[in-house]
Amino acid sequence: MTTADLTDDDRGMLGRIVDPALLRRLFRNRSFAIGFTMFVVVVLIAFFADLLAPHDPLQNNYRYRLGEPNQVHLLGTDNFGRDILSRVLHGSRVSLVIGLLVVMLTAVFGTLIGAVSGYVRQLDNVIMRVMDGLMAFPPILLAIAIGATLGPSLFNAVIALTVAYTPRTARIVRASVLVVRETEFVEAARALGAGHLRILFRHILANSLAPLIVQLTFIFALSILAEAVLSYIGVGPRPPTPTFGNIIAEGRNYIAEAPWITIWPGIAIMTTVLGLNLLGDGLRDVLDPRLRVEGR
Repeated sequence: MTTADLTDDDRGMLGRIVDPALLRRLFRNRSFAIGFTMFVVVVLIAFFADLLAPHDPLQNNYRYRLGEPNQVHLLGTDNFGRDILSRVLHGSRVSLVIGLLVVMLTAVFGTLIGAVSGYVRQLDNVIMRVMDGLMAFPPILLAIAIGATLGPSLFNAVIALTVAYTPRTARIVRASVLVVRETEFVEAARALGAGHLRILFRHILANSLAPLIVQLTFIFALSILAEAVLSYIGVGPRPPTPTFGNIIAEGRNYIAEAPWITIWPGIAIMTTVLGLNLLGDGLRDVLDPRLRVEGR
């Protein structure tokens, strides 16, 4: 079955996301166009880091320890003589992988929890009280506590950030499900004898994707920032794995004599997060019908 075979109510956001008219509106939005371009550039840099990096990011060279930027090391070297440009390029790959894994896991668990909570009224109160309990802690503090308990590693950092951000995603999905389940086309599907799973996944969730997609772009940005914080305090991926947070943490004791160690990964974080935030703002402006109505 193609999207042309579906009605507007049935295909929902899942079908409209590939609508050429929607894509044109997205790329006419300045925030989305700029954010999308910035993010694509970062992704391409991370993907081709092996080709772009002039040196091995893990190779120590004490002869060039704390070396200033020059023709050989364009962004300088760190306290072990490792090339900063190479470490930032490879660090972007690790940080993006962590952010992507967190987004994927958060989308899966947040959607399942929010969908069940919003659709099954008997479980709503119990599930949401658990989510409220997790949301009582600031996400970064909760992630630090979980990361410190599990120990420093990339996998544990992903788990900690997923637990920290899943409750917020679940609440957004639940709110959308509560609205969509009362609509006429859902009532019609129920009257025609559609099963609960079909109604939930084909009708309700398909029409609740817009706020979820916007939320996930912001979680992607927050995950990259949070990973930097976890790595900075020693509960993220273990050194010498190059991540934005690890590079900054290793350069904090040399910020007076070698500020380039912390400046360049900081700029990389700022660029990546800014691109994702602009991307999310553009998606929200185009996909949120309330904003479109207010803008007329």
